[in-house]
Amino acid sequence: MLRCCFYLLATVCLLEFVLPDSVYGQTTPTKDGNYFIVKNILVSGNKKTRTSVIIREVYVVPGDTVYLKDLSATLEACRKQLLNTSLFLNVTANVKNWNGNEADLVFDVWERWYTFAFPIFKLADRNFNQWWVEKKHSLSRINIGVSGTQGNMSGRNDELSAAIQFGYTQRFALQYTLPYIDKHFRHGLGIIASYKRNREVNDSTNDNKQAFFRKDEFLRQVYMVGLNYSYRRAINTRHQVSLTYNYEKVVDSVAILNPNYLGKGRTQISFMELTYRMHYIKADSWVFPLKGFSVQAEVSKKGLGPWDDIHDIRFRLNMARYWELGRKTFGALGIRSQAKFSNDQPYFNQQALGYSDDYLRGLEYYVVDGTSFAILKSTLRQELVSFKFRLPIVPKKFSLVPIRIFAKGFADAGYAYNKYPGNSFLNNRMLYTGGVGFDIVSFYDTNLRIEYSFNQLGQKGLFLHTSIDM
Repeated sequence: MLRCCFYLLATVCLLEFVLPDSVYGQTTPTKDGNYFIVKNILVSGNKKTRTSVIIREVYVVPGDTVYLKDLSATLEACRKQLLNTSLFLNVTANVKNWNGNEADLVFDVWERWYTFAFPIFKLADRNFNQWWVEKKHSLSRINIGVSGTQGNMSGRNDELSAAIQFGYTQRFALQYTLPYIDKHFRHGLGIIASYKRNREVNDSTNDNKQAFFRKDEFLRQVYMVGLNYSYRRAINTRHQVSLTYNYEKVVDSVAILNPNYLGKGRTQISFMELTYRMHYIKADSWVFPLKGFSVQAEVSKKGLGPWDDIHDIRFRLNMARYWELGRKTFGALGIRSQAKFSNDQPYFNQQALGYSDDYLRGLEYYVVDGTSFAILKSTLRQELVSFKFRLPIVPKKFSLVPIRIFAKGFADAGYAYNKYPGNSFLNNRMLYTGGVGFDIVSFYDTNLRIEYSFNQLGQKGLFLHTSIDM
């Protein structure tokens, strides 16, 4: 565990926190060079989005001084920030209406398609390879349904989404997020509710592989309802506080097979959870960053009173630093970490490595349960091609599809701590993986990763993913 702590500390020291203000912030006046004073911020092309919401994302405000030597970088930073809102397909920035030493900044935006209704076709397993190889691409492990999203519902970047899902997991979810409820565009609110049930339960882990128990009846039901509050004073930092009520119950068979599944042989539990999360990002893209820095820190408390069945305190820290090392060459270094207290937790509350995005590339077939973990990821990318093509029939505004393809090499290291490792051979030891691959990136936040990975166990293989790797 001492090695893990040293590893965390060394990584934190490697990651820099501040990016150059000349690129990502308001310019600082200097004595040399010509300048102009921003008179107005003008916006065109927005039919749905409120102009005030767009202006809120721009770094520069009327009255600011912009020096000509910094103009290009300032306009590009503002343009990318507007793209990072995910409200627009494209943004152009320009300077117009020069009058002496005053001028207007003008932004022309192309709004996205905000209404989506699409079928759900989702794997029940943790990743594509586990489903295809270990579960023999069984159609019984597929989730199908329909999901609908109305983005930018009132023109304030608010979103209403709902999903109805059948198959392996029957699920219903409803969520509404309103990022701004005040005239200063700082405070936001959100609500969420969901229900799901399964006929199969991952009731235990054996040799770092998930074990499942299945019957014809529904074995597990989970309810969740919550409220979110967000605060965003400036551009790059967002604070969020959420309060959720959680209820889960299983049939007697699950508790008999593994009395520690919900702990103490219980068949049902309920608890409140309070979470504070801070997210800071200062990068060229919030979806697929190549230059910049991001950090997400979180502290949460399950169990707010003696009536709750689960009690823990969890700390999480995710950080990533991105560099442009040369022409079309990019490097990235990131860490994902968690510490949970106490170490005595029921089985369902011990997910560490292998779940969600907390995994080492090359160990996709394994899970490493525990209460604390750290993962260090490093990636070197080289852009191979960048092009656009038009889709037939689709309206012209949405028909131009950008494609970027990167070749990459990567290496990961990780450690997971479990007080009671059982027959796990991956717990409480350093783990190493590496590999090469390709990233294919397009708009609407789509990303396909094709990776050939290997691990310290001597295993290797081809893996597919659809999320960013750090």
